[in-house]
Amino acid sequence: MADFDLFVIGGGSGGVRCARIAASHGARVGIAEERYWGGTCVNVGCVPKKLMVQAAEYGAWARDSHGFGWNTEPGTHDWAALIAAKDAEIARLNGIYLKLLDNSGVTAFESRAIFLDPHTLQLDGKTVTAERIVIAVGGHPSWPDIEGAELGIVSDQTFSLSKMPRQVTLVGGGYIGVEFAGIFAGLGAEVDLLFRQRLPLRGFDHDLRESLNTALSDQGIRVHPSVLLHKLEDLGNGERRLHLTDGRTFDSDLVFFALGRVPNTKGLHLDRAGVALADNGAVIVDAQNTTSQPHIFAIGDVSNKMNLTPVAIAEGHHLADRLFGQHAPRTWSFEAIPTAVFSVPPIGTCGLTEEQAAARGPADIYIAQFTPMRHTMSGRRRRTLMKLVVDQASQRVVGAHMIGDDAGEMMQAIGVAMTAGATKADFDRTIGIHPTSAEEWVTLRTRTRVAGAR
Repeated sequence: MADFDLFVIGGGSGGVRCARIAASHGARVGIAEERYWGGTCVNVGCVPKKLMVQAAEYGAWARDSHGFGWNTEPGTHDWAALIAAKDAEIARLNGIYLKLLDNSGVTAFESRAIFLDPHTLQLDGKTVTAERIVIAVGGHPSWPDIEGAELGIVSDQTFSLSKMPRQVTLVGGGYIGVEFAGIFAGLGAEVDLLFRQRLPLRGFDHDLRESLNTALSDQGIRVHPSVLLHKLEDLGNGERRLHLTDGRTFDSDLVFFALGRVPNTKGLHLDRAGVALADNGAVIVDAQNTTSQPHIFAIGDVSNKMNLTPVAIAEGHHLADRLFGQHAPRTWSFEAIPTAVFSVPPIGTCGLTEEQAAARGPADIYIAQFTPMRHTMSGRRRRTLMKLVVDQASQRVVGAHMIGDDAGEMMQAIGVAMTAGATKADFDRTIGIHPTSAEEWVTLRTRTRVAGAR
């Protein structure tokens, strides 16, 4: 008999959920984590990043208050105090993850786990066997293949910087790049943002990308589109010189590579288990998260499908139910996944972009753009854009996109409506809450244009 019915490699959100649910069904479960409980999201991802976004907002809010009669001054920011408070919160969450596992009866190992054969894992100083194994090791930040790359940092290092840099250059226009551009600018740094596309956030709706590009410039971030970094030079005294592909050079205190993430499969010896990998190192899985070995599974970012924490949690829960539950497993909808980018201002999005919908057939597009009530008083240049994409034939809302205050909070509710199959008529017959920005979702009466018409 194997030591465990299920062994999970990786103690991030998806792995912990899978282990806990499997144990609740009576399975003998083990889990190994070599670095920190809670994985990327809790330690060097979503949670500390959003805490830093919130920290960066206070200075702007202090200035906004002048429009409402307050004489509040932003004051100075204490970087070390922010990092210490962040560390304390992360330590609290680490403890919660371990307690959840312990209360569920899961055997936790603070150890690296590697494959010896399809059913055997080597931990620090011991081996264990398992009937089924789940790979949930997530990913790690990408480094560029350029001269001087070692002079820069990636996101994992940002959360433990000893001091706040005066001038920051971010390389990459995806989630991480635009979010940290807002963080550092809000905390008082001069910020440059470089990316290879004409607009940031490749793959997002075009109108959102245009609006974000304008918003970045409005907050003083120097945007450098359609350019790459090909060399980084050490000038001494902490200064770096960036050499760009268009021939320009400029200097920076900190160069931050925000070039995406890659699956964390190197060194797991998956070849010993017969687990197939894609060219980018991702574990190849089917719709049920099964690998090329029928008893080995992969969930979360390591399979490089939809790299979002709630998706990893859903995959882990569903897998545990399917393998060990007595009833049909709980299901999730992966067709219209709401998500947020915590840029300044934030973005919320769900479903198809206008471009994706148009490729399928005619789509009705509804757009509202306005200055939120708060900023008609604050005087800050802050515009909101809200957009619905409606399949013309069925009138189902197939896409919703927003940039503006509380975009992420609103998009969660929009995701419920879209998962339920709401039509434009359902939005139209819903009473709005006045005065809010959210009421615009149900007052978009005039079609802006038709996309994909032939």
